[in-house]
Amino acid sequence: MAKVIKTKKGLALNLKGKPLQEMLSTPAQSPLYAVVPDDYQGIIPKVTARPGDKVRAGSALMYHKSYPEMLFTSPVSGEVVAVNRGAKRKVLSIEVRPDGLNEYEAFAVGDPASLSAEQIKQLLLSSGMWGFIRQRPYDIVALPDVTPRDIFVTANFTAPLAPDFGFIVQGEERALQTALNALTKLTTGKVYVGVQPGSKLDLKNVELYEVQGPHPAGNVGVLINHTVPVNRGETVWTLKATDLIVMGKFLLTGKVDFSRMIAMTGSDAAAHGYVRVMPGSNVFSIFNPLTIKPDHERVIDGNVFTGKKLTEAEPYLSAQCDQITVIPEGDDVDELFGWATPRLNQFSMSRAYFSWLQGKNKEYVLDARVKGGERAMIMSNEYDRVFPMDIFPEYLLKAIISFDIDKMEDLGIYEVAPEDFAVCEFVDTSKIELQRIVREGLDMLYKEMN
Repeated sequence: MAKVIKTKKGLALNLKGKPLQEMLSTPAQSPLYAVVPDDYQGIIPKVTARPGDKVRAGSALMYHKSYPEMLFTSPVSGEVVAVNRGAKRKVLSIEVRPDGLNEYEAFAVGDPASLSAEQIKQLLLSSGMWGFIRQRPYDIVALPDVTPRDIFVTANFTAPLAPDFGFIVQGEERALQTALNALTKLTTGKVYVGVQPGSKLDLKNVELYEVQGPHPAGNVGVLINHTVPVNRGETVWTLKATDLIVMGKFLLTGKVDFSRMIAMTGSDAAAHGYVRVMPGSNVFSIFNPLTIKPDHERVIDGNVFTGKKLTEAEPYLSAQCDQITVIPEGDDVDELFGWATPRLNQFSMSRAYFSWLQGKNKEYVLDARVKGGERAMIMSNEYDRVFPMDIFPEYLLKAIISFDIDKMEDLGIYEVAPEDFAVCEFVDTSKIELQRIVREGLDMLYKEMN
């Protein structure tokens, strides 16, 4: 029976465009698939593939310079057509044209119970599955030479318009349990799994926690903070249960199949439901139509708090994507007096707008406008009202901005990730990019400590 964690702080943002619990028609095949190094935080990519190379699904395209055994592999079989680079020859993407043959690299897998920890680790490293594993501190792809104290998994998605994991996991329970069995071999401690309230998941060999409360209750950081927080000198790994399904299917079949079920969401999405796609796909090519209007739409890989804007220049679905969100861009809106106009149809955390009179069940259509300019941070405790971790967010952010390492350590920098500050950023009247500040602070701290 799952233990219960209850949080009160947070924000349940009720947006229009929730996914219906039904499968949508299969999308078209993408003309190109891409592996994007920026999807894997903390790695230094070294490209092994060259244009013209023939590859299979699971063939290595690049590796981490500091850990050559950590490979990142092709999602499909076909031909490498381009290695795109930017400033200072930074690798932007490696593009593969599919051949339709669906050929796979062969991996000698087995029941995790009969494999050693080293064998499981080598399978994950060589197949490209290792990229799903993140570590704290620093919120980067996990370093394979460090054994984690514990491993934390979230199967509770609470962000706006988030997919229902209970629907996604139907028929995939065996793959999920297989991946969890493998994880238990890779830690000296326990595997903690956070599930949604009322979840019927029957998982073995793990510590099960039911996390109740508004977003970010489903974030793995909240699970860590309310169970076994991370102290200096300790390392823990974090994963999403949706990534574990992909990992588990690999351990069962030996085939590197990154395809996954994602949710189509958002007020301006052409359809709402679930669809199975291959990460690395060109989103604008496989969905027709994708939006209800051809212009003035923002397509987001992920949710509105932490997702990445997709454009014609960067159209590829990330490897860890669980939802696509489509909302109005807002660049065609011209309002009298702008955001200062009193109204009933706009959401606000304060009572400056009268929409609070309409109750919690009202669905809102929000666009991508910031509605204000950046200014100095106001110490008003507005972050603390939506931050359900035992950390002082305002003081930690100021320590990060000043890069005071001692204060950062004392205030809990080792157990946070940018996503933990997403709601704080949304409610921030100062319009400060808090997630960017935390990301840059973690990157600088990693360089300083290593």
